[in-house]
Amino acid sequence: MPQPTYPAARAVAATVASHFKRHIEAAHGGAAIDMPCAPDAVAVESIIDAAFWASLRREEGQAPRVSLAFLPPERARHPLVFDQPLALGPATLAKVAPAVERPGIHLGVWREGGDFHVWGTTRDVPAFCLVIEVVASGLLVVKHRNEPFGKFVNVAVLEGDQIKIVDERGGAAIPDCPALVSSLLGSVDRPIAAGVNAVLVLMAASMRQHGRGGILLVVPDRSDAWRESVVTPLTYAINPPFSELAELMKTPAPDPDDLKRAVDAIAGLTAVDGATIITDRYDVLAFGAKIMRKRGSPQLEQVNVTEPVEGSVAIRATPSQLGGTRHLSAAQFVHDQRDATALVASQDGRFTIFKWSPREQFVHAHRVDALLL
Repeated sequence: MPQPTYPAARAVAATVASHFKRHIEAAHGGAAIDMPCAPDAVAVESIIDAAFWASLRREEGQAPRVSLAFLPPERARHPLVFDQPLALGPATLAKVAPAVERPGIHLGVWREGGDFHVWGTTRDVPAFCLVIEVVASGLLVVKHRNEPFGKFVNVAVLEGDQIKIVDERGGAAIPDCPALVSSLLGSVDRPIAAGVNAVLVLMAASMRQHGRGGILLVVPDRSDAWRESVVTPLTYAINPPFSELAELMKTPAPDPDDLKRAVDAIAGLTAVDGATIITDRYDVLAFGAKIMRKRGSPQLEQVNVTEPVEGSVAIRATPSQLGGTRHLSAAQFVHDQRDATALVASQDGRFTIFKWSPREQFVHAHRVDALLL
């Protein structure tokens, strides 16, 4: 193979390899040091390099979107195995990308005799298997499936010469870190197999995908205090509350497809100008709501801002520095309704979670776009 030439791949390779080794050892009591899915720095660098250069190509006018999983075919369930392995390279990846661009399909990559090759495809990858996804031209995400929850957790985001390494301990360093942020970081301290956090993770991803921007306000069930912070009458009030998602979450094991459809339906409402309002029991109360400052409440001037990536420092900023009117109104709402949570998606893909911090006595803005790619 030609030597990797993407500088960011080399810069991040050792850190990523160390991350996977540490997690595999912890998950299997130290007996997994030589597990075939534990990548070394050479494997990480080579796969990222090939994925990056492939992302800049065009196949029939389309930018390739592909996900690469580092594992041998015998570790995959029901693998689709090519008769002859393909050399790992940008041209190869761009050619086969149309066949695997749908979510959940990965190209399997393995190394034999010092060379890396693509052996086929798989829809199943084991926990802590290195996965590198091409999200857009020049934008890659390094991730793995988390063993306890089965969801993917981002390890690093590379965009051109910009590198963001997700700080796994970021939640512990943030005062009153919301469980939603901890679960996006892959924390095992607060399981998300059930409850509002699991649903909100799906909701945040769906809001980001529709690309129109939006606000989701999560308010306490059986409380009407939130009405003091919106313009009434509500143009798009829902009566009785829409409860499809609420009913699904009452079942012991909701069907994933039904859950996704219900989440997408609610996330779609956030594309309408204004805020969508749901309870912490998942009932939809309104959409397109106009947020206003609560009577007698001061105008919010600043928020604390953190991003759970290595090297990031907490700053104090005005809400308008984070975005436009959405961010300002969502931050004001959380300031006035301190038991509420606001999720704000920007059209450019940025995503912010606003939550009141009792310890700081301040609205805290959690920038989590690097966790949702």
